[in-house]
Amino acid sequence: MMWRGFSRFHLRGGGGGVTAAGMKSQVACLIASAAILSACHEKKEVVVTETREATSRDTSPKLFATSDERFRDAKPSPVKGDTPDGWLALPASQFRLLNYRFGDSGQGEVWVSLSNGSVLDNVNRWLGQFGATKLDAASLEKLPSAAIAGSTGKWVENAGDYAGGMGAPPKTGFALAGIVTSINGQILTLKMVGPKDEVAAAKPVFEIFAKSLRMAE
Repeated sequence: MMWRGFSRFHLRGGGGGVTAAGMKSQVACLIASAAILSACHEKKEVVVTETREATSRDTSPKLFATSDERFRDAKPSPVKGDTPDGWLALPASQFRLLNYRFGDSGQGEVWVSLSNGSVLDNVNRWLGQFGATKLDAASLEKLPSAAIAGSTGKWVENAGDYAGGMGAPPKTGFALAGIVTSINGQILTLKMVGPKDEVAAAKPVFEIFAKSLRMAE
């Protein structure tokens, strides 16, 4: 009886018996499963047939861009005006809603802005760029008046060495003419700077341009 039991155990558990065959079968199943999973995750080629027109976002960056080009504001200007003959209209920037060049030297600039602060703050900032003494409220009232955008503002003038800021060296022999006013709670400024003789010659045209300004609806 003991010999028969040992024989049955040997047939079931010995090397090359029923157990070895079962293991080979399991390994074959695992290999087959892996092959099936690999086929399921096989990458398929994607073909793009849709196209679109290029936009400004697709344009390659421009080397050595000017400040106006770097800070250009694509939104429509809230201020409109009639460009005088002989003035070169430039792209608007973050701080210049309307932007022009004038004069034979190419250094004359005119621009329109909506600024922070008060009328007095902006007048004194401009005067400070020429090293002039700041005004108080009483002195501001004594400045000449000028028509601008259907309103009336304060006319500001000065001349000398112009320090426009942004690290640029002062420019000798420059002049300023400008108008600052408050319209609907906003400070509207119109500023002209350039060589003294060119600014003097452009003043009549500058005053006409100031009257042509209008707030966009």
